[in-house]
Amino acid sequence: MMRTRAGGCRCGAIRYEVSGEPVAGIACHCRDCQYVSGGAANHSMVFGRAGFAIVKGAPKIYKARPTSGGTFFCDACGVQIFSQPDSNPGLVAIKVGSLDESSDYRVQADIWMKSAPPWHRPHDGAKRVDGNLPG
Repeated sequence: MMRTRAGGCRCGAIRYEVSGEPVAGIACHCRDCQYVSGGAANHSMVFGRAGFAIVKGAPKIYKARPTSGGTFFCDACGVQIFSQPDSNPGLVAIKVGSLDESSDYRVQADIWMKSAPPWHRPHDGAKRVDGNLPG
């Protein structure tokens, strides 16, 4: 049986569902994610885009660059909900904090370590990558 997860923003204006197993659990240390998180790494569970659907509301999108896949957020409460990776539009990176239940989240890869400030600590047992995950 395929698992379905649900989540949304802090105020409840945006809700989503995602089905299937995550492709990866990541902690991104890039400069853009440092802005989003307030300085820390940005934690996401990556899923296939085909299993993801917005079921309530309409998130706004911010694109750091014209070619960016963009970050989707609630314009009422400001919560970042998911991003669309530039390099792979078939994936969606769901912000772990937006999931209703995330107890099975594990960091499998610390990405963009070349952008991490010296006080960012990689996660024990996680793969360390200077940029994006390959492939």
